[in-house]
Amino acid sequence: MTTYIGVLRAINLGAYNKIAMSDLRVMLETLGFEDPKTLLLSGNIIFKTGTGSSAKLESMLEAASTKHLKVTTDYFVRSAKEWQAIVDENPFKKEAKSDPGHLLMMCLRDAPMPAQVKALQESITGREMVKAKGRHAYFVYPDGVGRSKLTIQKIEKALGTRGTARNWNTVLKLAELAQ
Repeated sequence: MTTYIGVLRAINLGAYNKIAMSDLRVMLETLGFEDPKTLLLSGNIIFKTGTGSSAKLESMLEAASTKHLKVTTDYFVRSAKEWQAIVDENPFKKEAKSDPGHLLMMCLRDAPMPAQVKALQESITGREMVKAKGRHAYFVYPDGVGRSKLTIQKIEKALGTRGTARNWNTVLKLAELAQ
Protein backbone atom coordinates (compact mmCIF):
# COMPACT_ATOMS: atom_id res chain seq x y z
CA MET A 1 0.00 0.00 0.00
CA THR A 2 1.20 3.46 -0.91
CA THR A 3 0.15 6.58 0.96
CA TYR A 4 -0.97 9.45 -1.26
CA ILE A 5 -1.77 13.09 -0.68
CA GLY A 6 -4.29 14.85 -2.89
CA VAL A 7 -5.21 18.50 -3.09
CA LEU A 8 -8.40 19.68 -4.74
CA ARG A 9 -8.64 22.86 -6.75
CA ALA A 10 -11.15 25.61 -6.00
CA ILE A 11 -13.59 23.98 -3.60
CA ASN A 12 -15.51 25.53 -0.71
CA LEU A 13 -14.87 29.06 -1.93
CA GLY A 14 -17.94 30.83 -0.61
CA ALA A 15 -20.94 29.08 -2.19
CA TYR A 16 -18.79 27.71 -5.01
CA ASN A 17 -18.06 23.96 -5.32
CA LYS A 18 -19.24 23.04 -1.83
CA ILE A 19 -17.99 19.67 -0.59
CA ALA A 20 -18.36 18.37 2.96
CA MET A 21 -15.15 16.69 4.06
CA SER A 22 -17.18 13.82 5.53
CA ASP A 23 -18.72 13.21 2.07
CA LEU A 24 -15.25 13.32 0.53
CA ARG A 25 -14.00 10.67 2.99
CA VAL A 26 -17.02 8.47 2.22
CA MET A 27 -16.29 8.79 -1.51
CA LEU A 28 -12.67 7.73 -0.92
CA GLU A 29 -13.85 4.69 1.05
CA THR A 30 -16.36 3.84 -1.70
CA LEU A 31 -13.46 3.84 -4.19
CA GLY A 32 -11.69 1.28 -1.99
CA PHE A 33 -9.03 3.58 -0.57
CA GLU A 34 -7.86 2.81 2.94
CA ASP A 35 -7.56 5.12 5.95
CA PRO A 36 -8.91 8.26 4.23
CA LYS A 37 -8.29 11.54 6.05
CA THR A 38 -9.02 15.16 5.25
CA LEU A 39 -7.36 18.33 6.45
CA LEU A 40 -9.14 21.68 6.56
CA LEU A 41 -12.12 22.56 4.35
CA SER A 42 -10.00 23.48 1.32
CA GLY A 43 -9.82 19.90 0.03
CA ASN A 44 -6.72 18.13 1.28
CA ILE A 45 -6.86 14.34 1.40
CA ILE A 46 -4.59 11.53 2.54
CA PHE A 47 -5.33 7.92 1.67
CA LYS A 48 -3.72 4.55 0.98
CA THR A 49 -4.10 2.35 -2.07
CA GLY A 50 -2.21 -0.35 -3.85
CA THR A 51 -3.41 0.52 -7.32
CA GLY A 52 -2.63 3.24 -9.79
CA SER A 53 -0.22 6.00 -10.59
CA SER A 54 -0.76 9.58 -9.50
CA ALA A 55 -2.15 10.47 -12.95
CA LYS A 56 -4.55 7.51 -12.91
CA LEU A 57 -5.68 8.39 -9.39
CA GLU A 58 -6.27 12.02 -10.40
CA SER A 59 -8.54 10.94 -13.27
CA MET A 60 -10.37 8.45 -11.06
CA LEU A 61 -10.95 11.03 -8.30
CA GLU A 62 -12.08 13.73 -10.73
CA ALA A 63 -14.67 11.38 -12.27
CA ALA A 64 -15.82 10.18 -8.85
CA SER A 65 -16.28 13.75 -7.58
CA THR A 66 -18.46 14.60 -10.54
CA LYS A 67 -20.53 11.44 -10.06
CA HIS A 68 -20.74 11.17 -6.26
CA LEU A 69 -20.34 14.76 -5.06
CA LYS A 70 -21.79 16.60 -8.09
CA VAL A 71 -18.67 18.80 -8.20
CA THR A 72 -16.25 18.96 -11.11
CA THR A 73 -12.77 19.96 -10.01
CA ASP A 74 -9.10 19.13 -10.52
CA TYR A 75 -7.21 16.80 -8.19
CA PHE A 76 -3.44 16.90 -7.81
CA VAL A 77 -2.15 13.64 -6.31
CA ARG A 78 1.36 12.91 -5.07
CA SER A 79 2.75 9.94 -3.16
CA ALA A 80 3.92 10.59 0.40
CA LYS A 81 7.49 10.15 -0.89
CA GLU A 82 6.93 12.77 -3.60
CA TRP A 83 5.34 15.12 -1.04
CA GLN A 84 8.37 14.77 1.24
CA ALA A 85 10.58 15.70 -1.72
CA ILE A 86 8.44 18.84 -2.15
CA VAL A 87 9.22 19.75 1.46
CA ASP A 88 12.91 18.88 1.20
CA GLU A 89 13.43 20.75 -2.09
CA ASN A 90 11.81 24.00 -0.98
CA PRO A 91 14.08 26.76 -2.35
CA PHE A 92 12.79 29.30 0.20
CA LYS A 93 14.09 27.80 3.47
CA LYS A 94 14.43 31.17 5.23
CA GLU A 95 10.85 32.21 4.41
CA ALA A 96 9.57 28.76 5.44
CA LYS A 97 10.86 29.43 8.95
CA SER A 98 10.19 33.14 9.28
CA ASP A 99 6.83 33.52 7.47
CA PRO A 100 5.32 30.16 6.41
CA GLY A 101 1.86 31.66 5.92
CA HIS A 102 3.16 33.75 3.01
CA LEU A 103 5.02 30.88 1.35
CA LEU A 104 2.90 28.83 -1.03
CA MET A 105 3.62 25.62 -2.88
CA MET A 106 1.61 25.01 -6.03
CA CYS A 107 1.01 21.54 -7.43
CA LEU A 108 0.96 21.75 -11.22
CA ARG A 109 -0.62 19.40 -13.75
CA ASP A 110 2.48 19.58 -15.98
CA ALA A 111 6.06 20.73 -15.47
CA PRO A 112 6.56 24.15 -17.03
CA MET A 113 9.48 24.87 -19.33
CA PRO A 114 12.32 26.93 -17.82
CA ALA A 115 11.52 29.76 -20.26
CA GLN A 116 7.94 29.88 -18.94
CA VAL A 117 9.16 30.15 -15.34
CA LYS A 118 11.62 32.87 -16.31
CA ALA A 119 8.90 34.82 -18.12
CA LEU A 120 6.68 34.59 -15.02
CA GLN A 121 9.53 35.77 -12.79
CA GLU A 122 10.20 38.71 -15.11
CA SER A 123 6.51 39.68 -15.15
CA ILE A 124 6.33 40.17 -11.38
CA THR A 125 5.82 43.83 -10.48
CA GLY A 126 5.77 43.46 -6.69
CA ARG A 127 8.05 41.82 -4.12
CA GLU A 128 6.81 38.28 -4.84
CA MET A 129 9.30 35.56 -5.72
CA VAL A 130 8.79 32.30 -7.63
CA LYS A 131 10.87 29.20 -8.32
CA ALA A 132 9.76 25.94 -9.89
CA LYS A 133 11.00 22.38 -9.88
CA GLY A 134 9.24 19.74 -11.94
CA ARG A 135 5.49 19.77 -11.35
CA HIS A 136 5.74 22.14 -8.37
CA ALA A 137 6.22 25.85 -7.96
CA TYR A 138 7.02 27.81 -4.81
CA PHE A 139 5.84 31.38 -4.26
CA VAL A 140 6.70 33.95 -1.62
CA TYR A 141 4.11 36.68 -1.10
CA PRO A 142 5.79 38.97 1.48
CA ASP A 143 2.92 41.48 1.30
CA GLY A 144 0.17 38.83 1.31
CA VAL A 145 -1.66 36.97 -1.43
CA GLY A 146 -4.88 39.01 -1.27
CA ARG A 147 -3.42 42.24 -2.60
CA SER A 148 -0.91 40.69 -5.00
CA LYS A 149 -1.14 41.07 -8.75
CA LEU A 150 0.49 37.61 -9.03
CA THR A 151 -2.82 35.76 -9.30
CA ILE A 152 -3.57 32.13 -10.07
CA GLN A 153 -4.83 33.19 -13.49
CA LYS A 154 -1.58 34.99 -14.30
CA ILE A 155 0.50 32.07 -13.01
CA GLU A 156 -1.40 29.44 -14.98
CA LYS A 157 -1.30 31.50 -18.17
CA ALA A 158 2.45 32.09 -17.88
CA LEU A 159 3.28 28.49 -16.98
CA GLY A 160 0.84 26.97 -19.47
CA THR A 161 -0.69 24.56 -16.97
CA ARG A 162 -3.28 24.35 -14.21
CA GLY A 163 -2.49 24.17 -10.52
CA THR A 164 -3.60 24.66 -6.96
CA ALA A 165 -1.63 26.12 -4.06
CA ARG A 166 -1.34 25.53 -0.33
CA ASN A 167 0.49 27.61 2.23
CA TRP A 168 3.59 26.14 3.80
CA ASN A 169 1.89 25.35 7.11
CA THR A 170 -0.61 23.15 5.25
CA VAL A 171 2.15 21.52 3.17
CA LEU A 172 3.98 20.53 6.36
CA LYS A 173 0.83 19.30 8.12
CA LEU A 174 -0.02 17.09 5.13
CA ALA A 175 3.51 15.65 5.16
CA GLU A 176 3.12 14.91 8.88
CA LEU A 177 -0.28 13.23 8.43
CA ALA A 178 1.11 11.07 5.60
CA GLN A 179 3.81 9.59 7.85
